[in-house]
Amino acid sequence: MCGIVGYIGNKQAAPILLDGLVRLEYRGYDSAGLAVRDDEGRTRIVKAKGRLKNLDEKTDGGRSMPGRVGIGHTRWATHGQPSEANAHPHSSEASISDKPCIVGVHNGIIENFQELRDKMIRKGYSFYSETDTEVLIKTVDYYYHKYNIGPIDALAKTMVRVRGSYALAVMFDDHPGEIWVARKDSPIVIGLGEGENFVASDVSAILNHTREVCYIDNLEMARLTPEGFSVYNIDGDEVEKEVSTVDWDASAAEKNGYEHFMMKEIHEQPKAVTDTIHSVVKDGKIDLSGIGLSTEEIQKFSQIYIVACGSAWHVGMAAQYVFEDLVRIPVRVELSSEFRYRCLPMSPDGLVIIISQSGETADSLAALREAKTRGMKTLAIVNVVGSSIAREADYVFLTLAGPEIAVATTKAYSCQLIASYLLAMEFGRVRSTLDDENYAAMLAEMETLPGKIERILSEKERLQWFSAKYAHAKDVFFVGRGLDYAICLEGSLKMKEISYIHSEAYAAGELKHGTISLIEDGMLVIGVLTQDGLYEKTVSNMVECKARGAYLMGLTCYGHYVIEDTADFTVYIPKTDPHFMASLAVIPLQLMGYYISVARGLDVDKPRNLAKSVTVE
Repeated sequence: MCGIVGYIGNKQAAPILLDGLVRLEYRGYDSAGLAVRDDEGRTRIVKAKGRLKNLDEKTDGGRSMPGRVGIGHTRWATHGQPSEANAHPHSSEASISDKPCIVGVHNGIIENFQELRDKMIRKGYSFYSETDTEVLIKTVDYYYHKYNIGPIDALAKTMVRVRGSYALAVMFDDHPGEIWVARKDSPIVIGLGEGENFVASDVSAILNHTREVCYIDNLEMARLTPEGFSVYNIDGDEVEKEVSTVDWDASAAEKNGYEHFMMKEIHEQPKAVTDTIHSVVKDGKIDLSGIGLSTEEIQKFSQIYIVACGSAWHVGMAAQYVFEDLVRIPVRVELSSEFRYRCLPMSPDGLVIIISQSGETADSLAALREAKTRGMKTLAIVNVVGSSIAREADYVFLTLAGPEIAVATTKAYSCQLIASYLLAMEFGRVRSTLDDENYAAMLAEMETLPGKIERILSEKERLQWFSAKYAHAKDVFFVGRGLDYAICLEGSLKMKEISYIHSEAYAAGELKHGTISLIEDGMLVIGVLTQDGLYEKTVSNMVECKARGAYLMGLTCYGHYVIEDTADFTVYIPKTDPHFMASLAVIPLQLMGYYISVARGLDVDKPRNLAKSVTVE
């Protein structure tokens, strides 16, 4: 959600800020703004509602805002509707005095903003917006001037009194050569250059300029100048920070000839899957030493809890079947937003697996912290090195999907599946529930998955035709059993999130328990049939739908041609180990979601009301 970019150095700031904000568009936003300080110390703020092109036009691509230090922001409305007044940056100008003002941008939600606002009004402040961000900036201003203290102390006093999550970047008029940042539960990263430095809510915003970064931890602040940076804890003491190198290539965040990022990322899945496999498979064996898991620890776990949101939760649903079959260990899959508020009895020898593409998902991060307070061991499957979840988990499986820009996940989902398979297989081997012969056979079959994904992608024209035919459907049902049900969950989400068609996924055996009453003439029902032992039962459920007027699409493996006697349209995928079927079956469903969205003329990469990384509760 919301994006922050800041620059301080020897170049013109505004064009750099605009470029960074463009690279954060995938996070979702409804307005944007810049604040740039010129060489004479004057700060100019320009805001625009809607897409970044509106801000670009108002600033002539940044050229009408001279200055070498500035901050920019894309806003996702929380407190207050989308408008120029509510857009960031916000200023303390409407304060009780004409003292030097403070300008800032903020990601997150301030939970006690009304309490703070009322206090500031009593102190003589007035407000021009409905936002919690203006309240936050004026709270900093209040402590800054009341106690006549420096930026670090003013920020620290504010942080102590604020409840909620935030990443904050501010400029003080009387500290013209500095940008200050602070964070709690919302990501912020510092980028290091030669004679220039950057700040951003996501590393993708600054990859064009640097790959040397420093991650700020919770309740820390930082001061940026053109020459360097310093980081401080909540007590104001300077702390040492490690500088990391980001391996992502800046070109990975470009479309490279594809019309949309989503289609590019769908086609990047073979490489992403290959890279993730080879990150832990060495000489025909799975090596989890880099993750930090030892054989002794794997043998001790008595239960697994998988906690995630959205598509990552769908990965957990698939992983549940794989773990329980290969490891013979109880597995619970929990939504992060529910897990953190439940009094769930947990085995002290259990392992909590947190799955998150960004590593900053607010509910998943809170769930991880809740698990740790209960004394549980935690393992993170994440795609972003240095992210909060990656830094706080006991063990980390880093997927190698590279930057994913489209809001609807594709390659990150596929890599999370691979990570889940590899963990289940190694757990099974160590705990002697998976014998050496089957272990070796599964590893060999896993190596064939990238090639089989490429085959599916090479045969996508029929799907494009079919998707155009059903582009104006009003309701779509996905049905399957076992692992196929987990696949249906992701297929349904892909359909609804980018095409805005109402779709639902059902365990096929549940249709008769109420849902089948919704079937009408012409309704599209998609049956996923990749599990041989459940194939005939799902076909029977599809036949029941057809008898009530449904139009049937079947998704199954080559060889199951009898489905054509039932389905009106069939998509075939190569056979693989049944545990790995989700990795292949999801590809046609991703393509369907994409093609239907395109046929409907929608914004594929940035669907309405959605954000790539949900960093607030």
